[in-house]
Amino acid sequence: MRAAVIHVAADAAVSVLVIVGLLFARAFGWLWMDPLAGTAGALVIASWSFGLIRDAAGVLLDMSPDRALEERIHGAVRAQGDQLTDLHVWRLGPGHLGAILAVETHEARGPEFYREKLSHLPMLSHVTVEIHRAG
Repeated sequence: MRAAVIHVAADAAVSVLVIVGLLFARAFGWLWMDPLAGTAGALVIASWSFGLIRDAAGVLLDMSPDRALEERIHGAVRAQGDQLTDLHVWRLGPGHLGAILAVETHEARGPEFYREKLSHLPMLSHVTVEIHRAG
């Protein structure tokens, strides 16, 4: 969806640049305005494309979408005296993240205990908890 919006916006921006370049070339005889407008349009498209490619690569390579959230999850688990042995956070959709936690604990706690401790993080829409009893 974002790629479609960027494509339409880039087309509109380049069209405006070309029209302005042609008007200046006609009004003032500045024949160099047309190639300048084309070059500026190419730079705009390249810049937007780079951002889109970077963001898409992050999703495709399954990079963590929010490092600060990971730290908050680590802190919530450590605050209970437990150890987070594995954590995976990924984007489910706009404003929604999923997480898989592997927790090592000395206590008899179930997954609902940790889901409750993470419930204050509204962007976590789906949490899976794996518990290992330390021993």
